[in-house]
Amino acid sequence: MSGLLDPILEKALAQDKANLEKSQIPMITVSASYKEDVKGMFGYPEDETINDVVFSRAHYSMAAGVAIQAWGDHMDYKKAWVVDPTNYVSHKNWNSIELTEDIGKILARQPLLKKLKDFVDRFGRSKLPILGSITPPLFHLTENVTRPILSFHIASGNILAAQGRIIVQMITDPHVRDEYLNNADKNNFYLLVFDDKTKTEVLEKAAILEKKIDPNRVIVTGPPVDPRIISARKNKHPWRSGPLKIAITTGGLGTNKKEIKQLLQQLLPQLRKRPHPYELLVYAGTHKDIYEMVLQMAEEKHVHAAGITAEDAKLRVIYHPQIVDANEILIKYCFPWADGFISKPSGDMAYDAAASGSFILTLQEWGEWEHNVRETFEQLGISRKAEVEHIVPQLEALTQARRKSQSWVEQAMNNALAIDKLYLEGAKNILAAYKQICA
Repeated sequence: MSGLLDPILEKALAQDKANLEKSQIPMITVSASYKEDVKGMFGYPEDETINDVVFSRAHYSMAAGVAIQAWGDHMDYKKAWVVDPTNYVSHKNWNSIELTEDIGKILARQPLLKKLKDFVDRFGRSKLPILGSITPPLFHLTENVTRPILSFHIASGNILAAQGRIIVQMITDPHVRDEYLNNADKNNFYLLVFDDKTKTEVLEKAAILEKKIDPNRVIVTGPPVDPRIISARKNKHPWRSGPLKIAITTGGLGTNKKEIKQLLQQLLPQLRKRPHPYELLVYAGTHKDIYEMVLQMAEEKHVHAAGITAEDAKLRVIYHPQIVDANEILIKYCFPWADGFISKPSGDMAYDAAASGSFILTLQEWGEWEHNVRETFEQLGISRKAEVEHIVPQLEALTQARRKSQSWVEQAMNNALAIDKLYLEGAKNILAAYKQICA
């Protein structure tokens, strides 16, 4: 890899590689280029203003959550270590990384391109330009790793499994794409899934594709939720009165931007009422355009956007150009605070929100897997579809108690706080499954 990266990143690569080789649980994901945070992690100067290229919060946050579960009170590479080869793509291949992000953003933010996105998801993921670019650093990082590798992205899992490496692959949604079955009939490949229904889908699709899969190598663990998010539920009480605390969130590609704008057009004027019925926190992630949109709309509606630490503010916005920092701010300030989330029903945010004890109103799904997520939480009584064009009357109805009965919001939060432990112990179960496979 020498000469393909800047000198400081070369040093970080060597230390990342060494940590991965010495770790009890070597973990790989493909989520973002958080190069500056990698430099800072190893004590090198970092620039907080440089923008990460981000494909997904989920593939980062899930892997990080399992690592944090393994670490306990402090980071310890001997216990677990997460590496993303996207950080070490060479200069000559970097354009393919930016192109992949650009394609994803265009598809994720334009409802009219939904059919094209479905086509890419179904037929084109294995041919996206990123795959050839991440392969050399992925091979370099893992060349001396002797333990099974815990993978949180199917691209990394399949690339390494094809080389004969032992792979423990997390399916990061309650949905099984065909790519997950490419190597699933091999003895060096294990699958971890959210629930029994997803395991059944694995075995069903395998039969259709005429792949013989050992059911014992498909292990139900539950979703990988960061233990700090689960801790947020300890001090949370179902809403009954006062301002309803609502988090409006986007995804790694800035998904649902138009719907978020529609919501704010209706909700921001509500914040000027006395007493104000709502308090809002908007998670813009790494997307400066969404951050600036929120600030501009707030100014036009004469609403003050306060700093993120002002927990009693009417409006706050989370934004950072780098995914590691944005995710840390989200975990620290959003999940312990929010009564409810308005979000697309993704495998990370929806499961995180429910685990934190919050209700969910879902935005437009962006694939079959998100239909499954939405249906899961609707059946649990935690979620409903957001009426984006009529959000204020919907919220008024959902917060209204009917005679002696609870409001829908209070009941949904009660349901979230009483959720089955499978939704809360995924990270623990993943570690246990990994150790069993190693044994």
